[in-house]
Amino acid sequence: MSLGNQFEIDFLPVGEGEKSGDAIAMRFGDFSETGRQFVVVIDGGDRETGNKLVEHIREHYNTEIVDLMISTHPDSDHTSGLRIVMEELGVKELWMHLPWEHSDRICDLFTDGRITDESLKKRLRRAYRYAYELEKLAIKYEVPIFEPFAGLKSNWGIFKILGPEEDYYCELLTDSAKTPAKKEGLRGATLFEKAKTFAKSVVKWVTETLEQGLLDDSGDTSPENNSSVVTLFQFAGMKVLFTGDAGMPALTRVIEYCEINGIDLSDLNVVQVPHHGAKRNISPNIIKSISAPLAIVSASKNAPKHPSYQVTNEFHRNGSKVATTEGVLFCYTYNVTMRPGYTPFTPLGFKPQVQE
Repeated sequence: MSLGNQFEIDFLPVGEGEKSGDAIAMRFGDFSETGRQFVVVIDGGDRETGNKLVEHIREHYNTEIVDLMISTHPDSDHTSGLRIVMEELGVKELWMHLPWEHSDRICDLFTDGRITDESLKKRLRRAYRYAYELEKLAIKYEVPIFEPFAGLKSNWGIFKILGPEEDYYCELLTDSAKTPAKKEGLRGATLFEKAKTFAKSVVKWVTETLEQGLLDDSGDTSPENNSSVVTLFQFAGMKVLFTGDAGMPALTRVIEYCEINGIDLSDLNVVQVPHHGAKRNISPNIIKSISAPLAIVSASKNAPKHPSYQVTNEFHRNGSKVATTEGVLFCYTYNVTMRPGYTPFTPLGFKPQVQE
């Protein structure tokens, strides 16, 4: 069967102000016939974005079918809108993590001896309410669910999951603020303190140069973010890397996994900048390993810190053009005529004044 050689990827705008989110719709194949295209959704933003995703797929992809839906992690700004897509469109397959299904592996790792497999299941289902609701909808509509751990592939290998690996995922679960206190001395993520919150603060601006940036490897993010699914889309000789909200430990493991398994990340065409361009998720060395001619940021409109210009400047130093959503839908196409009304984007240039 010939799969064609066309694709388009739409990064829908999500949120405004402090709260960014992810919602990505894409299709690939032969667009001359609806039956020869394949539609994929990666994250769904909030409920309002879920409705926009449904409208977008109906209007621009001319279909009621989503062949594959991927939930990168259970945060509400990624998962909530997927429930709308599941209810409104015909979803054939769902890839999502089911934290509660791993309770038997981790329930003995907490200080509270009263924790049982079943009580931990209930706790995790409450903590990840939108993800649990999405699972129930999938069961209701008889949509098969697969947990996206490293090594999972779609038909023809077009989508490959590069991370997380299952053992690392369970380790992150034990470190989550949504699970009980962990026993002392157990192996796990060490940089992120349980229940740590990032205080909102006034943005301070500092100066950096084109030759030397301020971004380093001192940042950290939550276990939930590090559990994000990292996906490689490889089609028609093109390669796109989707990173969700993954942080430095998770991305380092992805790079190591690819080196061991002979997966080349040096020739990417597009990379999604993790966690809306937050500086605590990525370092200069990681950017060198996953840089591409085009780096796309899903950031909310009027976001004070997304994207961090320290991050976008570092991509700029590595030869990437940077596109940000910030209230505007961004469409990346290959072998497809640009839609009426859509215009080429203006790259985000180097910014000498960056957020501290």
